Amino acid sequence: MTAVYKDEEADWLTVCLKYLLFVFNFLFWVGGVAVLGVGVWTLVEKSDYLSLLASSTFAVSAYILILAGSMVVVTGFLGCCAVIREQKSCLSMYFFCLLVIFLIELVAGVLAYVYYQRLSEELKQHLNQTMTDNYAQPGREAITLAVDRLQQDFKCCGSNNSRDWMVSVYVSSKQAEDRLVPDSCCKTITPHCGNRDHPSNIYKVEGGCITKLEQFLANHLLVIGAVGIGVACLQLAGAVLTACFIYLLYKEEEEDFGLWHGVHQLLIQKDQDGTLLSTPDPQHTRPTTHHLQQEDRQ
Repeated sequence: MTAVYKDEEADWLTVCLKYLLFVFNFLFWVGGVAVLGVGVWTLVEKSDYLSLLASSTFAVSAYILILAGSMVVVTGFLGCCAVIREQKSCLSMYFFCLLVIFLIELVAGVLAYVYYQRLSEELKQHLNQTMTDNYAQPGREAITLAVDRLQQDFKCCGSNNSRDWMVSVYVSSKQAEDRLVPDSCCKTITPHCGNRDHPSNIYKVEGGCITKLEQFLANHLLVIGAVGIGVACLQLAGAVLTACFIYLLYKEEEEDFGLWHGVHQLLIQKDQDGTLLSTPDPQHTRPTTHHLQQEDRQ
């Protein structure tokens, strides 16, 4: 294999990697927007339900995705600039950012998966107590709104069934005004509609609100985990491409230096019978005019 062929092959690999990195950066940026969107959607769309959960793992996973998505959007532009300019320092920084974001999104995905495994147990242990002890109590307005929205959105009544409300602090108090269930249990909400708990008037769903909320949160956790781990794998591939591109740039720089050094040595050998030529500029390795005139005289 000739040196010219090797140089052409190296140039071809560099160009291919450069365009691959451009394509990757576009996919990377789209993935970052998706991660950011999933995180914001999780917190904004159903944020009321977070107050019903005993742990903050679900919210933490969403916040991590928002952080990672924001970093991806910014890093994507950094990557494009680094690839265009072929600056090794910028590419190295881009490579480091990819690894950091990869770890962040991997953590979000793992947290979502771990929480998914113990979601059912947590809801069964804490949701009923949260609803019956805190509904319509002073200082618990967020939980009250969350329970009302939960029962209306999922068309359910009570944690396990409507009878759970019979032992609640709210129904036992004068504030209930003879209600058997909160008005949010009613199929059509009207003042004091909770005085009747007949199936024609209130929602009676098998499994109660626990089953509905568990299914909803489980679907969200699967989306969070899939997006987090999926984009993390994409970033790992991008980090490998970036490392290869940096390696080729360093290799080209070494080959250019070796070529300049060889030309310099050749000029010194050919000028042994004359004055030693000054050191040529590494960016201009062609023989000088003085050297060509000496070759003509020889």
